[in-house]
Amino acid sequence: MHISGQTRLIGIVADPIAHVKTPQVINQSATNQGLDLVCVPLHVQGTNLHKVLLGASGIANLHGLVVTIPYKESIVEYCDELTDMARQVGSVNAVRIDPESGRLTGGNFDGEGMLAGLHQQGHRLEGKRVLLVGAGGAGKSIAAAIARQNPARLAIYNRSPARAEALLERLAAHYPTVDLSTSDGNAQGFDVIINATSLGLKDDDALPLDPSTLQAGALVCEAVMRAGDTPLLAAARQRGCRVHHGQHMIYGQIVQICRFLGVDLQHEHLARILGP
Repeated sequence: MHISGQTRLIGIVADPIAHVKTPQVINQSATNQGLDLVCVPLHVQGTNLHKVLLGASGIANLHGLVVTIPYKESIVEYCDELTDMARQVGSVNAVRIDPESGRLTGGNFDGEGMLAGLHQQGHRLEGKRVLLVGAGGAGKSIAAAIARQNPARLAIYNRSPARAEALLERLAAHYPTVDLSTSDGNAQGFDVIINATSLGLKDDDALPLDPSTLQAGALVCEAVMRAGDTPLLAAARQRGCRVHHGQHMIYGQIVQICRFLGVDLQHEHLARILGP
């Protein structure tokens, strides 16, 4: 990779940051396509987010920021504008910076990324009974994307029931014909189970749900991106389930995020950093 005074920049903001794989995917993909572009990890701690955004808005060759845990929801208040999806779900995972005005536009591509990854692997959610675990920043966007697919049922399980109920209320206003409910985490009777929490990044994380309730043949999906199976996917395999890795979601949304940030990254040049 050659970096010059003409190199375009994308940042990724997180805390912690060491686990993120987006820079590797974008940088290798940009190299494959011959783009003069680099994605840089930015470790932003605590209350420094607003300071970073104020500074970032003045960098003319910084196209924007990818945003991940724990800032997807808190960054909303600092955006000057929001896309329809970001406004609907109250969560942002990409911020575009206008090079002239410095105005920040927040978008959300978690849900679109999950759907793109599922579709690329031949999976559809129409008519399926779907259990979504997690009602945080990623969960909100994924829930809205699922609801648009006309599932037979969408149930949401969250450790804080109030968050799940608030998300359902918001979804019901936009998708009144979808069968929506909260869940206690029991996966019996569901065709598709999606983990939209961060549980699984570390081997000693608690499982997001009781794997003994998984039924053979169900499709168990991750938003967590790591090499190999997460503990949930490993447990799902033992129960005779099909599994879908978090890499597919990341690969599905990176092209969309880059285009939102003004970079035409072509899907055929996308680097597969962690396998399937």
